[in-house]
Amino acid sequence: MINDIHIGPLTIHLYGVMVAIGYMSALLISERRAKKQGLNPDILFGIFWCAVLGGAAGSKLLYYTVSFQDILKDPSILWNFQNGWVVYGGIIGGVAAGWGYCRYKKADFLSYLDLVLPAVAFAQGCGRIGCFFAGCCYGRETDSAFSIQYWQSDYAPNGVKLIPTQIYSSIGDFAMAFLLMAYAKRNPQKGKVSAVYCILYSIGRFIIEMLRNDYRGTFGFLSTSQLISVFILILGIGMFLWTGKHSGKDEEEWTGI
Repeated sequence: MINDIHIGPLTIHLYGVMVAIGYMSALLISERRAKKQGLNPDILFGIFWCAVLGGAAGSKLLYYTVSFQDILKDPSILWNFQNGWVVYGGIIGGVAAGWGYCRYKKADFLSYLDLVLPAVAFAQGCGRIGCFFAGCCYGRETDSAFSIQYWQSDYAPNGVKLIPTQIYSSIGDFAMAFLLMAYAKRNPQKGKVSAVYCILYSIGRFIIEMLRNDYRGTFGFLSTSQLISVFILILGIGMFLWTGKHSGKDEEEWTGI
């Protein structure tokens, strides 16, 4: 699999292209759905940029956390911004930044969270295709006919049949995006779309982690992402049950007004 395309002096990194496509797709999908739901597109645009910055910061922070021992040996890792991004950190950082922006603007956080998370799932699907091109987030060795071999990857072992975990993840993310958008059309109680995202993504991610073979940090017999998945699953179930009982409550609790 080839990640870099060279056109004269220009080098195009397909991973970066797919991430950019994911971001723009998420924005366009969210804008279209915001118009249908009567939500303010200016607020959405602000949330988008806060989420981009917060997501980048959260992604790097979690990477530094799980790679602490490696950083002690090689501090140059701290300013290597080409590699070392953790999806869960990006999600958490992006949501936190979006919450802060909604609080500042006195906007209804849960309504916008329900709006954007299906689009976030779609963007994640695009990003995983980028991982597939680059060879990061690779799977375990396999004898299955449905496998992938890399020959020029800087991350995955080359010349070895691997489980295509990136493709599995991408298919799951796209399926989740369309399921969430279909569910949102049924006008569920506020917060339930976000809750279902947490439930579906955490379960899917926990399973995919069993098939991956790149280093992601460990806590006992769990990877870092599996441990986070457990908490996200609990949060999602809690949100789903809570919104069902408090659907009529004042939204001040979520906006921080």
